[in-house]
Amino acid sequence: MSGSSIPPETALGPDIATEPDFGQRIRRAVIWRSGSQIAGQIVAWASTFLVIRILTPEDYGLFALTQVMLMLFNLLNGYGLASAVIQRDEVAKQELRQIFGLLLLLNGALAVAQIACAPLAAAYYRQPMVADLLRVQALIYLTIPFSALAYAQLARSLEFQRQAQVNLVSALIGAGVALGGALAGWGVWALVWAPIAMFATRALGLTIAARSWMWPSFDFRGAGSIARYGGLIAVAQFFGFVQSQADILVAGRWFEAHLVGIYTTALLLTQIFNNKVVPPLNEVAFAAYSRMQNDRPALAAGFTRSTRAIMVAAMPFFFGLAAVAEPLVLTLLGDKWREIVPLLLPLALAMPFWTLFTLLRPATDALGRPGIASGNAAAGALLMPVVFLVGAQWGIIGIAWAWLIAYPLLLIFAAVRSLPVVGVRAGELLRAVAPPVLAATAMAAVVMLVDRMLPALPQPMRLAVLVATGGPIYCLWLALFARETVRDLIELVRGRRMPAVPAVAT
Repeated sequence: MSGSSIPPETALGPDIATEPDFGQRIRRAVIWRSGSQIAGQIVAWASTFLVIRILTPEDYGLFALTQVMLMLFNLLNGYGLASAVIQRDEVAKQELRQIFGLLLLLNGALAVAQIACAPLAAAYYRQPMVADLLRVQALIYLTIPFSALAYAQLARSLEFQRQAQVNLVSALIGAGVALGGALAGWGVWALVWAPIAMFATRALGLTIAARSWMWPSFDFRGAGSIARYGGLIAVAQFFGFVQSQADILVAGRWFEAHLVGIYTTALLLTQIFNNKVVPPLNEVAFAAYSRMQNDRPALAAGFTRSTRAIMVAAMPFFFGLAAVAEPLVLTLLGDKWREIVPLLLPLALAMPFWTLFTLLRPATDALGRPGIASGNAAAGALLMPVVFLVGAQWGIIGIAWAWLIAYPLLLIFAAVRSLPVVGVRAGELLRAVAPPVLAATAMAAVVMLVDRMLPALPQPMRLAVLVATGGPIYCLWLALFARETVRDLIELVRGRRMPAVPAVAT
């Protein structure tokens, strides 16, 4: 058997959505999954900023070039099969063994393919070192079968506490390797070995936590439905890859490694919330929505509330980042990264649209409609390369401004296709996100006004004054003009009304 809580009849038993404490289980899952993420990221990002100060833009540029192939091949790593385990009502032990066998075959083939294709990537970017980096990074695929299977079993039963503990430890190990490697003079190799250490630790820890040790089965008869669902997820991920990596494909071909490093580091700063906070919340949301797929009103209400809560946290980050870009960069990264500053404004303003776009997918996937996310991602895969190619005519700053042109259009397209399926009207979603958007706008305006009035100050002191100004302004605006939103958030945090809206993901 693969886990202590799995009955002998089936590997993963009946739906848990009818349990009386389901809402509280979701709340605990959110607290553990997001809380551990925040704790781990505090340490990880402290390490990241130190590493950025030690390494050069060229190091980050070379690393970014390898990520395109790595992310492309990762689309085929079988995590869509794990999503099928979470989404289905019941999964038998034999099906788990078949999935494990598929994961081993897929990822073994991907490791070989990446090693074989590494010289082609190096030739495309005209950077020979890219081939060496990619060959070593192929080790990551050997960890995926174990982590994916264990993750699916834990997520299905909303056991995010053990996941959280493993993720925290693996994040700390990855941060330690990155910082230690940078201090030891490894250069770009510090960025390569850190995720390998993190993935390996996570695979081992999740396997132990889920007790998911089992023999794989390579007899795939009867696994067609799971494979089809996983295939649709992979299609959506492929289009999502083209959509999300089109900027690097364009910039890596058009510009030198230094400028690519400047751009990707600016993107790193503006995507902290979407890359580090939203994904764990979406993991919980997908598991919860899947358990509630037969209760559409509750799912729709939960989607609206969770979207509002996420945007309340996201908007001050995005607009605040745009308002304090210069003192933030000079304080955290140093003067050698000053070229990042003008890129932060368009990127930060585009991020709210991307956040809303990514929040749609867990709901439609959980309802058994992964084709909707695939279509949305396909539209992005067609739109983004064109916009980035046009933007490149104005240099690296044009790539950044292309985000602000493309993502509002993409969000409108995705919302029109997704919201009717979820059961939410566009007006309801707009009313949910309007209060944090208005509050963050007022906050950013006041912060920029105060910045203009400040005398010459050291950059850390200037940053501290602006942050101390913006936080109270944002909270005061919500308290004065969005009291219903504040009351709803307080009830959410306290756990009230959870049984009525069990799909809440934040």
